Amino acid sequence: MFTEEIRKHLVNDLIPFWDRIRDDEYGGFYGFMDADLVLDKKAKKGGILNSRILWFFSNAYLLLKDERCLRDAKQAYEILRDAFVDQEYGGIYWSVTYDKKPADDQKHAYNTAFAIYGLSSYYDASGDPEALRLAMTLFHTVEEKMRDEGGYLESFCRDFGPLDNEKLSEHGVNAERTMNTLLHMLEAYTELYRVTHDPEVASHIREMLDILHDKVYNAEKRRLECFFDLEYHSLVDLHSYGHDIEASWLVERTLEILSEQEYTDKVLPILHALRDCTLEQGFNGEYLYNECEKEDDKTAVWWVQAETIVALVNAYEKSGDEAYLQKAEKVWEFVRKYLINYEAGGEWHSETDPDGTDHKRPMVSLWKCPYHNGRMCMEVLKRLV
Repeated sequence: MFTEEIRKHLVNDLIPFWDRIRDDEYGGFYGFMDADLVLDKKAKKGGILNSRILWFFSNAYLLLKDERCLRDAKQAYEILRDAFVDQEYGGIYWSVTYDKKPADDQKHAYNTAFAIYGLSSYYDASGDPEALRLAMTLFHTVEEKMRDEGGYLESFCRDFGPLDNEKLSEHGVNAERTMNTLLHMLEAYTELYRVTHDPEVASHIREMLDILHDKVYNAEKRRLECFFDLEYHSLVDLHSYGHDIEASWLVERTLEILSEQEYTDKVLPILHALRDCTLEQGFNGEYLYNECEKEDDKTAVWWVQAETIVALVNAYEKSGDEAYLQKAEKVWEFVRKYLINYEAGGEWHSETDPDGTDHKRPMVSLWKCPYHNGRMCMEVLKRLV
């Protein structure tokens, strides 16, 4: 029943919803829909949104072999290639106008990571060598312009001069490095390595795993620290339940793709610790809280619940412990009851109170996309069917 509901949700709800926001006049996908389902056809189009849509439809095609999904993936790929790539300085714009002119020309490592992620999957789905060439070009841009000896930096001007990291800083700090960017750069390079087996990509995956283990993981508190200065001093006492539960399965996938026993032995124990600590401290039996800074933020955030389901299904798959699967089914029950917006045709609310009161955040935005909940559906189906 669980997997059948997940399949129906993916096929009948999520894919049709995101297919409907195609912009067939100007290309790509519309950039904003408010909580009342009002679509703004002249909103800016975000690089993160279109890259995540590219990833979603590419992987939906790989799983389902639905040509509509490949068509939609191509739509996202073409706007990324034609409008978001800076032909003069390289890299990816943060956003473009509805008619494909540069809007925010800032370059951000996080944004670039999702472009690499989506392009790698699109290459796998389409076989288009141009997409892989672009992914590798962006990989080299990151390594040449968006890092230092200590790891990855965050935000840059159009010509890659330094810029404050306002895009990914929060909680009253201006972080020079973030766990979030490291996690998703690792995710992107894992996908790129999966389709290329390029040794240079593998070497940077190892480097990131070392940083995660040695600098970002707090062994005493069994969590990932979130915001750092250049020397990896943590800037805020914060436990991000969502990122830790996501990392617990996402980095395990990296270990499986890299397939090097030394790194599996080194990193896998901390992933289990992240999962167990997060469930102990942030899971109330129905859903996972958002984060904890002094006290728990009990908001039910859409992407946090999606990642929790994947992490629990992954734990069940690896251990055979039915308790993990039962927890996953309980979170799915919460999602069906409170987070799925049936008036929107099945896309999820961004966030709600524990009783399901909607916070009226956008249905579509720079950050609100089919990446987390769509990936949850596909991961569940690949692992349990």
